[in-house]
Amino acid sequence: MRVISGSARGHKLKSPRGMATRPTSDRIKESLFNIIAAHVPGSYVLDLFAGTGALGIESLSRGAKFADFVEKNSSTARIISENLVHTKLSDRAKVHVCDWKDYINRRYNSTCKYDIIFMDPPYGKDFIVPVLKEIASKNMLNDDGMIIVERDNTDIIPDVIEDLDVMREQKYGRTVLTFIKKKIK
Repeated sequence: MRVISGSARGHKLKSPRGMATRPTSDRIKESLFNIIAAHVPGSYVLDLFAGTGALGIESLSRGAKFADFVEKNSSTARIISENLVHTKLSDRAKVHVCDWKDYINRRYNSTCKYDIIFMDPPYGKDFIVPVLKEIASKNMLNDDGMIIVERDNTDIIPDVIEDLDVMREQKYGRTVLTFIKKKIK
């Protein structure tokens, strides 16, 4: 696993041993960032279920202004911090060691809205819809922002959730990237 482009291009990222995390493949990450390239520079990013932090780190490397990383496993969160130091991006990031619910309901600063929210929850655990509902209820997304959910093709997302609409889906074998935006009023 490596940073594909930007200021930290080519830096290898550490990942935890075993199958507890499922890092986004370089092929999917490259395709994702080709799709959202124009939205990344100057953006505020939230990397939920961050794992190795690869998506948030790639965003910072490509010019995102700031990234929050949310990872509940403390040893995995430590790896994110090490990856941020290694890529020299730690001054524009904060790692939160907590689960998604604790971050959104207790730690999230409502004065900050995100331009890009990455979600890569464990497959098949029914996290997606509850997390999207909380994001919508807390109004965490800028009006022109987007949520990108990496999911298994068996995890279902309705076309509309609260004030959010599914805009696009890209399939890569069993992995699906779902792009979600605020409903246009």
